[in-house]
Formats: sequence, structure tokens, C-alpha cells
Amino acid sequence: MLVELKKLIEANPLFRDKLSFPSFKSSRLRTLINQSLNWQHQLCKNPRPNPDIKTLFTDHSCNPTSNGARPPPPTNNPLVGPIPKAGQFPPIGAHGPFQPVVSPSPGAIAGWMSSNSPSLPHPSMAAGPPGFVQPSSAVGFLKHPRTPTGMTGMDYQSADSDHLMKRIRTGQSDEVSFAGVAHTPNVYSQDDLTKTVVRTLNQGSNVMSMDFHPQQQTILLVGTNVGDISLWEVGSRERLAHKPFKVWDISAASMPLQNALLNDAAISVNRCVWGPDGLMLGVAFSKHIVHLYTYNPTGELRQHLEIDAHVGGVNDIAFAHPNKQLCIVTCGDDKMIKVWDVVAGRKQYTFEGHEAPVYSVCPHHKESIQFIFSTAIDGKIKAWLYDYLGSRVDYDAPGNWCTMMAYSADGTRLFSCGTSKEGESHLVEWNESEGAIKRTYSGFRKRSLGVVQFDTTRNRFLAAGDEFQIKFWDMDNMNMLTTVDADGGLPASPRLRFNKEGSLLAVTTSDNGIKILANSDGVRLLRMLEGRAMDKNRCPSEPISSKPLTINALGPASNVSAAIAPTLERPDRGPPAVSISSLGTIDGSRLVDVKPRVAEDVDKIKSWRIPDISDPSQIKALRLPDSIAASKVVRLIYTNSGLSLLALASNAVHKLWKWQRTERNPSGKATANVAPQLWQPPSGTLMTNDINESKPTEESAACIALSKNDSYVMSASGGKVSLFNMMTFKVMTMFMSPPPAATFLAFHPQDNNIIAIGMEDSSVQIYNVRVDEVKTKLKGHQNRITGLAFSPTLNALVSSGADAQLCMWSIDKWEKLKSRFIQAPAGRQSPLVGETKVQFHNDQTHLLVVHESQISVYDSKLECSRSWSPKDALPAPISSAIYSCDGLLVYAGFCDGAIGVFDAETLRFRCRIGPSAYIPTYAVSNTAHPLVIAPHPSEPNQIALGMSDGAVHVVEPSDAELKWGGTPSQDNGPLPSNSSNPPLTGQPSEPR
Repeated sequence: MLVELKKLIEANPLFRDKLSFPSFKSSRLRTLINQSLNWQHQLCKNPRPNPDIKTLFTDHSCNPTSNGARPPPPTNNPLVGPIPKAGQFPPIGAHGPFQPVVSPSPGAIAGWMSSNSPSLPHPSMAAGPPGFVQPSSAVGFLKHPRTPTGMTGMDYQSADSDHLMKRIRTGQSDEVSFAGVAHTPNVYSQDDLTKTVVRTLNQGSNVMSMDFHPQQQTILLVGTNVGDISLWEVGSRERLAHKPFKVWDISAASMPLQNALLNDAAISVNRCVWGPDGLMLGVAFSKHIVHLYTYNPTGELRQHLEIDAHVGGVNDIAFAHPNKQLCIVTCGDDKMIKVWDVVAGRKQYTFEGHEAPVYSVCPHHKESIQFIFSTAIDGKIKAWLYDYLGSRVDYDAPGNWCTMMAYSADGTRLFSCGTSKEGESHLVEWNESEGAIKRTYSGFRKRSLGVVQFDTTRNRFLAAGDEFQIKFWDMDNMNMLTTVDADGGLPASPRLRFNKEGSLLAVTTSDNGIKILANSDGVRLLRMLEGRAMDKNRCPSEPISSKPLTINALGPASNVSAAIAPTLERPDRGPPAVSISSLGTIDGSRLVDVKPRVAEDVDKIKSWRIPDISDPSQIKALRLPDSIAASKVVRLIYTNSGLSLLALASNAVHKLWKWQRTERNPSGKATANVAPQLWQPPSGTLMTNDINESKPTEESAACIALSKNDSYVMSASGGKVSLFNMMTFKVMTMFMSPPPAATFLAFHPQDNNIIAIGMEDSSVQIYNVRVDEVKTKLKGHQNRITGLAFSPTLNALVSSGADAQLCMWSIDKWEKLKSRFIQAPAGRQSPLVGETKVQFHNDQTHLLVVHESQISVYDSKLECSRSWSPKDALPAPISSAIYSCDGLLVYAGFCDGAIGVFDAETLRFRCRIGPSAYIPTYAVSNTAHPLVIAPHPSEPNQIALGMSDGAVHVVEPSDAELKWGGTPSQDNGPLPSNSSNPPLTGQPSEPR
């Protein structure tokens, strides 16, 4: 279009030699059109979401019917695909959200961003130019395309798509102004600042990166300039784990990596970070490599993935959730940003456009829109959506050199900090809606001796390391609050990191150590931990040397050289402390990790009194309102969002409860504090399964599975398997006519179109719903299938049956890897029979096995490592058991109505919840017991109980207790266990 326009202008004799046609970027005309359309809509007197602007040269006006109303989703949603023939199943890889469609709020994200998982139809624009998302107070930067002082203009082309993206109007005045989110001025006291030195740790080598665990507030991850990583418990000053650098699989290393290590095997950690749930951590190294470890809450690290990510240094790494899939984002010297899935290490996206090595990445999201900021060492800031349409912005960072970006804890305020080549440092807050610098913080040394590092905390404070001290700012005040020298010994530009609550601050020292500073809350936290120093769950760790290790990345140490060339491009990413140059075999025996261990004689000490919760005042319990005929609850599941609870009764009817956002429940998540609504669509339709007319529903096996984004539920109650739309309760399709009937359902972890279906005839069918065919049948059980669990880490599917047998299958070739009958406890007749359920722990290697006679933990070789059988305070048969969402607890239901809470690692009994504590006195039946337990997806201490009398209860600890059981006191003795098996060793193992 630009070429044609240029030809027309140049061909017109009236314009010849009077106009010069400027050089345009390919996206400039689109940008101009979008600016015009956005300006029209900003001036609209009756603006509505999703306007369909059909003219460019005259101002439009939204009206409720033709120009502003959001059309209902069409029957054939293009993101779901056409509804297939009867018996076929639509692909469900990218479908709409479960929550009802609502108009975006004024604070919704906009600007250059378009949703990477669009779930609503967007009207097309007349004349065909792609749409543009109008910015709001989010990271759009584009409400007014103003160029900040000293910064270049910015090209903010929209996504090249066929639909008009959402536009959000966020403010209106005579000259349209778009203010950011209003922030209440901070009120603070000196006690809120982390100024008191409470711990000193001797790392032994120069610390390059630190990160506190997101849940365990005193666990600190440290990476150094010799490539090793450590885990410290800062309360006890104990180093829990230490991993020197080595290439895990040299045979898989690329030739550039091998050559780089041959020429100079010295390697440094550039960044180490925890995953959002604290179950995984990532490490970026100065040469090519990224390592991912899984973390056990006791302090153990296991190798998970090694990725040859970039050519040259990997300068930054961060975790993100594009399309609700956990990924890592990396950037490097090769000027690229890459996105990898954390399950198999497959590359999902590559972003190219920087003209210099990429220094840092900052993934973030606003509502449902995921994006990434990146900065390069030439000072360029770019922003990317998870697509292949290029960068949406191009800014110059203050200082035009090494810069990092970070959001406040609540995700509403964006800051950046960097240093120029001349040593001038800049800490600023961005006005996201204007695309300009909102506030520049003062107080830096004129010539900083290195790249200044910073961090944010509590949505209130900023901290940066400069001039051999730590400087603090109130976010709302450009003037520095105070400085702290941490009793001296800090380098010129120390690195620093807050824990999640902002109560502890780790700062590097010039003698290869770390100082921990605390505020009053942090001091109390550490004192509380000191009071628990005699923790019976772990014996003291062996002493560990803090001397720096000289370990060859590819083999034994040799030819150690002290000659180190300074790195001028990234002075804060210091050179490795050693240079090693020889190839050899990988020697994993040079350093034995110190792992917390479970004392073997704990079980021999006298048992202590189990806390018994029997009074309603001791817990928070809510029986959910129900106006539908009661029938025993056979399946119960929270939605992945944690906002709703879905039950399947034995009469084949589903019930869905939704919690609303209120003053008492601002998050809108499931809680025992507020009663939810028993929800039905306006049509009043009940979501009811197909049944087998020749068999009573009470005797039919029921099963259910929910899609990852809560849009669809797959369910069966003895008849055909039904796929329901969760918004309308309508049946989308049915398949798998009995016999045999489906008895258990599980989605494949990487492909929602592949489903494992356990059958009544003891087989497991691997069914491709996209093409409506059974891919393969797995045979190995002797009775109906009662449980299925996938492990992406082990690349395996484990099935369990009413024959009390476990089978492990490869999910590549669907071959049986091994099988095992579960062991009968003492005094129980062998072999066992009866329903057996399975669930993988969050580490994806340990397996919870549940039978009425026991709860057990099996390892990746299907070896039983810990078991518990009913006795003493919990003598009744087990009806159900499941892990908490964080994997730290096991909840078990019993046929007498009691609930047992156990430590997941050891199966030690924490507390008993009696039925009198959660069943109201007015309940019709006093013999009801839980048939199924559902754990909340984000609240580890909340569970829901599906009862034999049809009731559903939500149960939480009281506000005074906050969690179940707690740690036993010294006087009460250690927690008991009746395991006849050794504790989990934590050693990595693979299927044979």
C-alpha cells in the first residue's frame, strides 16, 4: 500500500518536485490509521468495548446495537473448531475461558497488547487494516504516542491479524488524558525497612545472583562466578545443597558449546531464579547452558533439564505462563529471546529484533494478556507478545546501556534501573499509559563503580546497591529515604534481593559472602525458626566446606589459570574465578550434596498425642447450599482457577458452585467464609450424563476430567462419555458407547486431544478425540481401572485397578514398563482387592497410592518407600486420599467420617478432624462419611468433601490456627509413623 501511495503522489504533476516522500517503516501507515481510529473512539460520547469502526474520515459514535454490543459467541467458534460429526470430539487446545464474558474494566490491559489466547470473536474493520488494542494503565505505553525526553520514537504496530482487537477506553477529558493506576501514598515507619544485619553467610566465591524461595521465606538460592549454586537456610545458616557446574550430557552438547568449553572452561552463573510455585528453579550460565532443577521442600535438588539455549552467554532467565503452560524465558549474547516449556525443554518461541546482546527479560501479564519486556546492552527496550509478529515497542532506556525492569509485587507499577557506560545510574518508574518516565529517583553516585542492581518490595519500597551501601526509596517519593551500610564490607555495587514478604534482604559482600538484613517482622521470623531448631523431621546436616571449588565443567580439574579478562560489555556479570581447559569424563563425585535426612530412629520413639479437632469452633466449615435432589457425591473437583467447585452425583447429575467477588471475599476464590451460589445457566439446564439403562446408576462407575482452562468437562456415569460446555451446560458431543463403560478419565499432559480412558473391562484406551479413534489399548490389569496418573517428567502413565495392581506405561510407544501389586499390610489377607487410586506428587516422580487398607508413596521404579495403615485414632477403612496443592500434605477420608492430615514426605500423622467438627448438627444423616476429597488448587489448607449423603462441605483451619496440625512441641515427642519401609531417599531414579 505504501508503494502504491508513493507512486500516486509522484505521478501527480501538482505534487512533482513539491513533496518529498519520507522513508516509512513497513508498519507506519498501519500505525497512523490505528492512531486515527483510537482517537475517534477516545472522543466517542458513548464508548463501548470492541467497537466496529467502519470509517476513517468521519468520526464514529458507538450505539448499543450496531457499534458497541458484543455479539454472542457463534456456534462454530473458530478457536474451538467446527463441531464434528456425531461421535467426534472438537479439538480443545485453545478455547475460551470458563468465566462468563464481561466487559473489561477500565484498568484492563490494552495498548500494543493483544491476547495471546483470544477467546472472543472480534469484528473485522472495514477496508481491512488490522486492528489495534488501545492502551490503558497497563504496559501499552501507547495512549499518546509521546516520546519521552531523550528517548527515541517508538513503533507500536498492532498484531497482523484478521480481527479487531479489544479497545479499552480508560479516561476522558477535554484533551484526553490517561492516568495510570491511582496509588495511595505509602505510610511507613523505619521498622518496615530491612536495616538490621541478622545473619552472615560465607559462600566462598563471588555471588552473581540470588533469589528467595516464594513460599519458604528463609530459603535462599545463590549462584556464583565459578558456576556453582547453593541453597541456604538463612535462619540456621545451614547450606542445604551445593551443586558445582558440570555438563550433564556432553554427548548432547552442541559443537559451539564444546568448543567454548575447550577454549576456556571457566563458567559463571548469570542468573538463578525460583519458579512461581517454588517446586523448580532455573540457572542461566555465561556459556550457552540453562539448567532446570526440581526442588523437594526438604532441601533436595534434582536434575531436570539441560538446555543448550543460546550461542554465547545466557544473560537472564525467568519463568512465565503463556497459554497457562509453565515455561522459561531466556535471553543471550546471540541477540535472541527464547521461550521453552519446562516439561521437555522444547522451544516454543524465538523473538528476534534486538541489535545487541539481550541483557534481561521481564515476563508479566495483565489480566489474560501475557507479554515480555526485554532490554539489550545498547539500551533498547522491546516488548513481545507470544506470537511471531515482532516487537511491539522500541524505547531507549535511560543511560542507554545495561538495564533491568521489574514490577511491584501487585503487578501494577513498572520500574527500571540501569547504569550508563559513563557510570551514571538511573532508577525510574514508568507511566505505562503515557509511554513516558513518570518519576526519576535521586541519590545515586555520579560515577557508579559497576552496574547498579535493584529490587522492589511490599508495593512500597525500592532498594538499590550503590556507593558500598544499600539505598532505599519510597515508591511515591523521588528523594531517597535512607542508606544502610550493613556494618561495612559491601562492594561498590552490591547485589541484593528481598524475600517475598519484604522482611529479609540478602546483600552480597566483598569477601565472597552474603549478609541478611531484616526488619522487625524478619527478626521475629528468625527467632521463631530458632525456637524450632530441634526439628524432629531432620537430623543435623553434615558440615560443608565453603571454600571455592575448582571443578572442570567437562571433567577433572587441571591447568588452573588465574588470568581473567574483564568483560566490558556486562561488567556486573563478572568473569568466572577460574579457567580450566581439558576434556574428560564427567566426575560427579567431587562434591557430595548435603541433603536433609529423615532420622531412621524417629519411629522408634514413643508416639505423641495427635491433635484431635472435634468442635466446630476449631475450624471453618461450610455446607454448600443445594436445592437439587441429594444423591451421594462420587466425584468432586475444583476448577483450576479456584473460583468454583464441581460435583458429580451417583444419579449422573453435575452440580456447580461459584463464589462471587464481595467485600468479604475480594479474590472471589472458594472459601468457607462465604456461601457460594449453586449455579445454572439461564436455560435451567442440568448437566446430566448419559446412563446405562440396563444398570442402576448407583452401581455404575463415574468419572470426570476438567480441561486446563475450565471451559469443558468430560464425564461419564456408566453410559457414553459426554463433553459439556461449562458455560452453557450443553452437551457438545458423546462417544464411547458401553459396554465396556468408562471408569476413569485423564487428559494427556501435553495434548488435550489425547485422553486416557480406563475401562470396566480392565483395559486402558488411548483415545484421540480430534479424529474420533482409539489410538491403542493397554492391557495388563485383571479388573476394572480405578485410577490413572500421567507424569511428564517420567514420560509415563501409571494405571491402577480394582485388582490392587499398578502398571506403568511409556507415553511414547505405549509399552508396559513394569507392574506391581500393592503390598498387604500386616494382618490383612493377601492378595488385596478393591479400588486403588493413584496421584503423582508435584515432583512428578513420587506416586501416592490409595487403597482402603493403606496410603503409600511409591517411587519412579514402583517401589514402596513409605506406607500408613488405619489404626489408633483413625481405625476405619480409607475412603479417599489426595495431595494438597503444594504437595506438602496428604488428606485422607475415612469411612467413619473422620479426616486425617498427614505430612506428604513421611506420612506422619499431623491431626484428625472428627465429623462433629464439620457436619452441622441439623444434618439429616449422622452416619455420612466423605467418599471423595478435593484439594483447592492454590490454598493448600483448604479441602472440599463429597459425602455419602449428597452433601458437599468446604473445610479450612480456623483463623487462629491457619494450618493443620502444626509442628509438635518438644514435650510431646516426635510425630509417630507406623511405616515398615525406609524413608524417601530422594535419589533420582528412572523406570526400568
